[in-house]
Amino acid sequence: MTSSASHSSPVLETARRAREAAAVLAPLPRTARDAALLAIADALVERTEAIVTANAQDIAKARAAGTAESIVDRLTLTPERIAAIAADVRQVVALPDPVGEVVRGSTLANGLDLRQVRVPLGVIGIIYEARPNVTVDAAALCLKSGNAVLLRGSSSAYASNSALVDVLRDAVQSAGLPADAVQLVPGESRDSVRELMRARGLVDVLIPRGGASLIRTVVEESTVPVIETGTGNCHVYVDEAADLDMAVDILVNSKAQRPSVCNAAETVLVHAGIAEKFLPRALEALTQAGVIVHGDAAWQQAGPGLVAPATDEDWATEYLSYDIAAAVVPDLDAAVAHIRRWTSGHTEAIVTTSQAAARRFTQLVDSTTVAVNASTRFTDGGEFGFGAEIGISTQKLHARGPMGLPELTSTKYIVTGDGHTR
Repeated sequence: MTSSASHSSPVLETARRAREAAAVLAPLPRTARDAALLAIADALVERTEAIVTANAQDIAKARAAGTAESIVDRLTLTPERIAAIAADVRQVVALPDPVGEVVRGSTLANGLDLRQVRVPLGVIGIIYEARPNVTVDAAALCLKSGNAVLLRGSSSAYASNSALVDVLRDAVQSAGLPADAVQLVPGESRDSVRELMRARGLVDVLIPRGGASLIRTVVEESTVPVIETGTGNCHVYVDEAADLDMAVDILVNSKAQRPSVCNAAETVLVHAGIAEKFLPRALEALTQAGVIVHGDAAWQQAGPGLVAPATDEDWATEYLSYDIAAAVVPDLDAAVAHIRRWTSGHTEAIVTTSQAAARRFTQLVDSTTVAVNASTRFTDGGEFGFGAEIGISTQKLHARGPMGLPELTSTKYIVTGDGHTR
């Protein structure tokens, strides 16, 4: 055990209890974990009134602090939203169990039987902002994959998260599992976050969910291994061989269907060969959708008075709003060069009827997801058929892209012999 775990504090004591609970969870059969999840879904519905009452404290505090209504909306829990959260938990129950899955196996030349199997990571810490629904989503996914979870939400949702975790712990215990499999990290100050980030030896992995500054802080300051969920500076490239109707539909959907999420497009790049035809149509469609374009000289010329001049800051920005950066590029390679310079590595899309262009784009672009003739908005665990996700990882180690249940496991090798010695 490391020195960080050698002294006592409320955060470290919580982590120790989580570690003990994780050891109990790991060997349990799927039926036991699923029973706990069903108990959670029922308890959320039964105790809706208490959850809404606690949530009202957070909403009142947020409004008194002048918090933007969009943030207040993310914070809000209604009976309908709680019912939807409970339904999501039941959907997790129906997902395949990743624990015990044989990833690969063989009989070696010397007769040893070798199997690589999925096992829980152990204790997972989740550091997240604003949305109290993440409290339940994260707990459900961690329990399904056999992990204990330490939840550290933002102070703005503390009353809501406390009420939710009380419900979760009671339900888990009623199903015969240790209540400490689900815990809220004590404290509302940044000190408790720092302690969690340094609980190496007690916490197996941290997953930050939130804005760029939160993710950067956790990645840079944590001594616990981090699975980095990423921001989404996503691009749509309209190739010279694009179907223009399709390109307009994909661009508008990628940007405007829900602009506040990480898989919404933030930049559109257009091949110079079709710019004259495409830019006026794209501007009209984007303007009708309420999108403000921040464009280069070609876009400004195509829409006098409609396009704000783009700067390097625009190319680097994840707007999360009805804004989009726009440029005309001489060819596909120039589009790839722009993406490589400015992308956050989340999702990029190409619209083209050319198989050669699609093949080259998918080979050269190094992001978690590369879409051909499809909206960037499909990068999502549910849309990919994973059923649920803990986040979208933009790193390259272990987990990349939407993180479903398998990404919340590690593996171990089981070697079976018959008196073999080396």
